[in-house]
Amino acid sequence: MDRTRHPRPRRYTAIVAAAAAAALFAAGCSSSAGGKKAEEAADSAAAGKADTPRMKVAMITHAAPGDTFWDLIRKGAQAAAAKDNIELVYSSDPNAATQANLVQNAIDQGVDGIAVTLAKPEAMKGAVAKAKRAGIPVVGFNGGIDDWKDQGLLEYFGQDEKVAGEAFGKKLNELGAKHNICVIHEQGHVALEARCAGVKKRFKGKTENLYVNGTDMPSVKSTITAKLKQDSSIDHVVTLGAPFALTSVQSVSDAGSEAEVATFDLNKDLVAAVKDGDVEFAVDQQPYLQGYLSVDALWLYKNNGNFSGGGEEAVLTGPAFVTKDNVDTIAKYAAKGTR
Repeated sequence: MDRTRHPRPRRYTAIVAAAAAAALFAAGCSSSAGGKKAEEAADSAAAGKADTPRMKVAMITHAAPGDTFWDLIRKGAQAAAAKDNIELVYSSDPNAATQANLVQNAIDQGVDGIAVTLAKPEAMKGAVAKAKRAGIPVVGFNGGIDDWKDQGLLEYFGQDEKVAGEAFGKKLNELGAKHNICVIHEQGHVALEARCAGVKKRFKGKTENLYVNGTDMPSVKSTITAKLKQDSSIDHVVTLGAPFALTSVQSVSDAGSEAEVATFDLNKDLVAAVKDGDVEFAVDQQPYLQGYLSVDALWLYKNNGNFSGGGEEAVLTGPAFVTKDNVDTIAKYAAKGTR
């Protein structure tokens, strides 16, 4: 698969850092054991199971009900938790104030670590500060790449949405697009706004933001359909999540439009849509990896004092383009529900 990576500024940190640290830690445990214990340690390492004290980690996201993107985040987190002997407590709410309350609940439970998204950073600042004062390490992922350091998070795992948006805009230029609508399904979400801003910055044609209520898919469909009927010059619908791309395909059909659909993010059905040509391309930020690394990072910090990026650099998990030419390479993972 052509996993083309775009040049990064100083923020780029190789994803292998966390994996390498885990491997070194496992190797250190094995080498210090003798005889039968060494064999047992090797067997344990081969099985991918940590022989460390039980931890409790809270993962708190801004996921909206029914958004399959977050299923991938959660699966990655669960895989890391199973490997690391971690009790994972997952909770989510798209309302920023409620999400902050969920962080407070985790603090009250005395968890050993918190992984959190900062889709609306200002609303989360107080809760994150309380966790730090309680001595609980906090890592960020998926949303808040411009704010995690200011809030004192230990690490960050995700995609630089500005970079991803600009890459998307350049891709539209290559395809000869002239006019797109960028569909934002949650107003005020910093990562979504950054994506559309990046598209607009690099796209040589016209970009219009279209705000929809992402928790009401029939409304999303009707709003996009109405916009396409109103303006036949729109040749691309840009969505910021797989479910919205699939709904946009229906909107294009209902409107009798010739517009193409392209999107950020993947799920199983979206991969099939790219394969069939219903969706032109997608940008993959690897949500499974974000969930996995966030939980694994807390285990590494607790058990070996490791943290990626020196507290200064984000660990980037995307973007990478998925097109009809390379989609078969990841289809097998999508079938398992991990891409």
